Amino acid sequence: MKKYIDDFKVIKNERLNYEYVILTLQHPGQMPEMMPGQFVEVRVDNGPNTFLRRPISIHDVDMEANTMKLLVQEIGDGTRLMGQLKEGDNCNLVYPLGNSFSLPEKKRVLLVGGGCGIAPLLYMGRHLVANGIEPQFLLGARTQEGLIAMDAFSELGQLYTTTEDGSHGTKGFVIHHPVMRTQSPEIDQIYTCGPEAMMKVVAKYAKNHGIKCEVSLENHMACGFGACLCCVADTLDGHKCTCTDGPVFDSTYLKW
Repeated sequence: MKKYIDDFKVIKNERLNYEYVILTLQHPGQMPEMMPGQFVEVRVDNGPNTFLRRPISIHDVDMEANTMKLLVQEIGDGTRLMGQLKEGDNCNLVYPLGNSFSLPEKKRVLLVGGGCGIAPLLYMGRHLVANGIEPQFLLGARTQEGLIAMDAFSELGQLYTTTEDGSHGTKGFVIHHPVMRTQSPEIDQIYTCGPEAMMKVVAKYAKNHGIKCEVSLENHMACGFGACLCCVADTLDGHKCTCTDGPVFDSTYLKW
C-alpha cells in the first residue's frame, strides 16, 4: 500500500479526561484508503526533545467527511504537545503504515482492549459492521474514568467493561469478565490490543478454546519503515519488525 506524507488540519481537539484527547484531522484533498489496525507517524513540532515522530493508531476514519481521528494518551513530551494542538493547527502525518486486521470467516467476534489499546478497535468495529458483522467489545481500565469513548463503541455493538477497582462493569481485568470465563465461549474470533500482559492472557484463552486471535502490538516504533529496528517482535520465523510486518499478528505466530 502506498505511503503518504501530508499536513492535516486539526478541526477538533476533544479532551476526554486528564490524560486522553481525540484529535479530529481533516485531509487537504482526498484521503487514500486506510484499513483498521494501521497507524500513522506524527511529526511533533515545537519541542526540543521531540525530533522523532510518534506512532499513533488510527482510531476512526470518515471517508465522506475526509477526516481521521487519533486517540492520544499524554504520557510523554511528544504526546503532551499533540494534546495541545488547537483547531486550525497543522498536523503532519506519514500514513497509512503497517498491516491491518483481517475480516473473520465467521460472525461471532469479540474485540478486547485495555487502556489506549482500544484505539484501533473502534475503526475495526466500524469495518465489521460495514461487512454485516455485529461485534462485541470488552474494554478494560484501571478506573471508570479510564473507560473512554464508550458511546462510540456501544453504537456499533454490545459493550462490556471491566475496571480494576470495580467502579464500572466487572471488577478486575478483562479476563475476569464472564464473557471470557465460560468454558464454551460463543466466540469465533478475537481481536485485541492493549498492554502486553493483557494480550498474552487473552491469547492464551483463545488458544485454549480453539479461537483465532489477532493481536495488535504496541511496541515502540520510531521510524515506521523497518529501518531503525527498535520495534522487533520475536516470532516463529525469527525477529520481525512490528511497523512493517505488523502491528497485527496472529497470536500463535508470536513467541511470547
